[in-house]
Amino acid sequence: MHTGINVTALTVFLLFFALVTVMGFLAARWRRADDALHLHEWGLGGRSFGTWVTWFLLGGDLYTAYTFVAVPAAIYGTGAAGFFAVPYTIIAYPLVFLFLPRLWSVSRVHGYVTPADFVRGRYGSKALSLVVALTGILATMPYIALQLVGIQAVLDVLGVGGSGNWFMKDLPLFLAFAVLAAYTYSSGLRAPALIAFVKDTLVYIVIIVAVIYIPMRLGGYGHIFDAAAQKFSTVNPATGKPSGSLVLGPSSHWTYATLALGSALALFMYPHSVTGVLASKSRNTVRRNMAIMPAYSLMLGLLALLGFMAIAAGVGKGVQGFNAQLSVPQLFENMFPDWFTGVAFAAIGIGALVPAAIMSIAAANLFTRNIYKEFLKPEATPADETRVAKIASLLVKVGALVFVLAMDKQFAINLQLLGGLWILQTFVTIVGGLFTRWFHRWALLAGWAAGMAYGTWTAYGISSKATKHFGGNSAEIPVIGEIGYIGLTAFVLNLLVAVVLTFVFKAAKAPEGEDETRAVDYTADAGDEAVEKAPQPAAAH
Repeated sequence: MHTGINVTALTVFLLFFALVTVMGFLAARWRRADDALHLHEWGLGGRSFGTWVTWFLLGGDLYTAYTFVAVPAAIYGTGAAGFFAVPYTIIAYPLVFLFLPRLWSVSRVHGYVTPADFVRGRYGSKALSLVVALTGILATMPYIALQLVGIQAVLDVLGVGGSGNWFMKDLPLFLAFAVLAAYTYSSGLRAPALIAFVKDTLVYIVIIVAVIYIPMRLGGYGHIFDAAAQKFSTVNPATGKPSGSLVLGPSSHWTYATLALGSALALFMYPHSVTGVLASKSRNTVRRNMAIMPAYSLMLGLLALLGFMAIAAGVGKGVQGFNAQLSVPQLFENMFPDWFTGVAFAAIGIGALVPAAIMSIAAANLFTRNIYKEFLKPEATPADETRVAKIASLLVKVGALVFVLAMDKQFAINLQLLGGLWILQTFVTIVGGLFTRWFHRWALLAGWAAGMAYGTWTAYGISSKATKHFGGNSAEIPVIGEIGYIGLTAFVLNLLVAVVLTFVFKAAKAPEGEDETRAVDYTADAGDEAVEKAPQPAAAH
């Protein structure tokens, strides 16, 4: 283990960082738009991305640096329970195959840039659109912060950013942030789309090398699993229980299953996921991507094994209060030659920049279309929208940076868990609206409020070793009595309230709101007359 700066690894890391920085600025010239001052050009890449670009973009978007760091860290800490991330990404794609093509079609016909645009058009409700937009921004902010936590973990292990006064300690993170902010402002969604090619290629190379090379050095997978089993069977004196398990016990089945299902339902409710989908050039591009995206889940399964490898390699052993988030970066530095450590760290670092850029763009699109234009300046021109979105994307990133520097890392992780719970509460409104207009807009608003209130309050009441509140994401499920994912319980409550109150409001003949969409809009594809005659994306509602 290096005690100072790992110069070779740092040099390789910086070379890759420089490469993607140049690519980020050059991306503004890639597929150059006729009119760059349109939000669908800056914020959706001109809706022009084909199958491969979309695949890399969505892969770069969904499989983040935090995934790279946190999934193996969860397995390092608890064992089998951390594997929930693998089945949830497998469950997600068949689910979203059913509704994302419909969202693409109706958004393309009507020029919708955000999911909240669709909600506004479908239900004729500014209030419902506003809560979907605010929930999206709220859930995205801690997610961006955690990408910066991923970069910080790498910088700590490299030996930079871990000592000195607060300014020098965080200077590398400031510089990475400044680069990210500059090329996102300049190039919009085209920058992360182009950089995603480098990021995903590096990730695949590093994972494949890691799952072959590291076990060879550690004595094979048999030894790795034996070492993990031994660690998890050791009783923790503080709790009197084993710290984890290689195989889930019966008491954990509900928790594992509900967490996987709830996370799968939430995955494509995140604004950055929808942004990647709406940037596709055709409905079939979306369908093809949902069919081939599970290739990333295979990679995620291999990535998860790094948690066991870190145990077998003795990472953190005997270190008081070792941060599990550093287990993978430390494993790479211990096991790989210095030059390849630099490549692996570049994969994690760039793996943070791509999703952070897309997330900040998605949050900026929501603010611009569904708050600024809807409530503050309805007469805003397309050029006004684009300028506001660029500034908003900067402010979102500044907020995330302040969050990382000022808040405890554990708080950032807790908030990201809450983000999944919150964003899941938009599912009934968005996905329900893609298939039926039966739900009443006021009932959906009440369902959202009930799910948000129940989920947040229940999560607030959970304590852990690290924190007094928001210490976990599972609690007892009412009626059933099993321990399950709070987000999914809140979602069921949300759906029940929406269904019951829809009957009530319909019986009371409450105003339904105007639906500006037609049945044919949900199956339109590129080249169709409805798409060719689509309104300007920045047209007023």
